[in-house]
Amino acid sequence: MLEPHPFAKYVRIIGRGPTLSRPLTEDEMLDAARMILAGEVEPLQLGAFLCILRVRAEVPEEGAGFVRAARQALTLPAHVPPVDLDWSSYAGKKRHLPWFLLSALLLAQNGIRILLHGTEGHTPDRIYSRHALEALGVPIAGSLTQAADQIGAANFAFAPLAVFSPRLQEIIELKPILGVRSPVNTFARMINPFGAPHEIQTVFHPTYRDIHRMTAKLLGQPHMAVFKGEGGEIERRPTKPIVVESLHEGVLSEEEWPVMLSGGAYREDADLNLARLGAVWRGEEESVYATAAITGTAAIALKLLGRADGIGRAQALADEWWAARRKERLAA
Repeated sequence: MLEPHPFAKYVRIIGRGPTLSRPLTEDEMLDAARMILAGEVEPLQLGAFLCILRVRAEVPEEGAGFVRAARQALTLPAHVPPVDLDWSSYAGKKRHLPWFLLSALLLAQNGIRILLHGTEGHTPDRIYSRHALEALGVPIAGSLTQAADQIGAANFAFAPLAVFSPRLQEIIELKPILGVRSPVNTFARMINPFGAPHEIQTVFHPTYRDIHRMTAKLLGQPHMAVFKGEGGEIERRPTKPIVVESLHEGVLSEEEWPVMLSGGAYREDADLNLARLGAVWRGEEESVYATAAITGTAAIALKLLGRADGIGRAQALADEWWAARRKERLAA
């Protein structure tokens, strides 16, 4: 008789049916995730495990256990740079250009140190951050050590998931085989490789906001904000009000940010040419929607970072920084 596989117990715990199954504890998920990251599970087990979690929806304890395992598996540089804001990018855009990248670059230009990390290629017909940044001429980090150097030089770095956690990238790329996104898409967003005290997240589905926030609380994250972003990326939708759920030193809060643009003329970009990102960044093209998305997203980050004590002041500061950049570029 074959001995049960060591990972089988974790599939059994979550998959025994509606009355006997239960979520994993944080320690159970920590052990399960360590096995997954070490390649110690069979493909059939991994597929079953991921699909059960996807159907049931993971709980914060499972998220915290998985993130802890992923962090333990990282190879960090000898010197981890001080980072103000951890920014994840795992969805890709299809209806609008990734204007949020200009928000992050605007913040970096004004002294805020940002690590952007993300993935690509798991869903066709989407624009991913790596390709957009390459079009802007921004270098892509080939390791966390390179990311650390880039932050030191320019306050900004983009590290693809594949360079600091190849195993997680492999699992995310299972989507065409599984047919659905895996929970790893949720977990990877929260790795925060350099331990930034501020973390910003977005979700596809509003019900996931609280999963992200409670997971962050279990992980001891000092400050974080999460909202439903455009296309699943960290980008404010100017045509809709948004609810931003926050965590500050263990205290939970939420607030509604107002509509920035009214009317239905901004449903999607007619032209998704990546060259437009550079044109807007250099001040060569003016776009009402892009300006609202850029400054609106930056304002949420500024509020999270404590650079402004209210929604109006955060937006005013973002507007001021964008106007100053545009004036500077036009003068140049």
